[in-house]
Amino acid sequence: MAFLYDRTVRFQDTDAAGVVYFATVLTFCHEAYEASLAAAGFDLKTFFSPADLAMPIVHASVDFLQPMCCGDRLHIHLTAQHLHATRFEIAYQIYHQDAPDRLLSKAITRHACVQMGGRSRQCVALPPAMLEWLAAIG
Repeated sequence: MAFLYDRTVRFQDTDAAGVVYFATVLTFCHEAYEASLAAAGFDLKTFFSPADLAMPIVHASVDFLQPMCCGDRLHIHLTAQHLHATRFEIAYQIYHQDAPDRLLSKAITRHACVQMGGRSRQCVALPPAMLEWLAAIG
């Protein structure tokens, strides 16, 4: 089942033309990702702190379908997919809240689970809590 996250575009999110700056869309997506983890019971302070495991983004892509402007109320749909023992993907669809069928943007982030000890970093299996999160919003 998709996780839903609502956000309003602020002036600071826009560029000189008054539309959302292209890189800011990934910020919106990451906010939705963080909110989904918090809703699932993850302690964000420890999840994103330096630890033995990290789940960095190894690929990101965004399609811009319609402009987003200051004051627009967004509805972000987040779904996740378990790709491999060490990897997962999150798909985001951003809609305008006042026009729920109006798709504004879509994005994908792919993540790898990485063991952080020492100088060498290697991919390792996703921990059980992440597998549960993936199953819940997949």
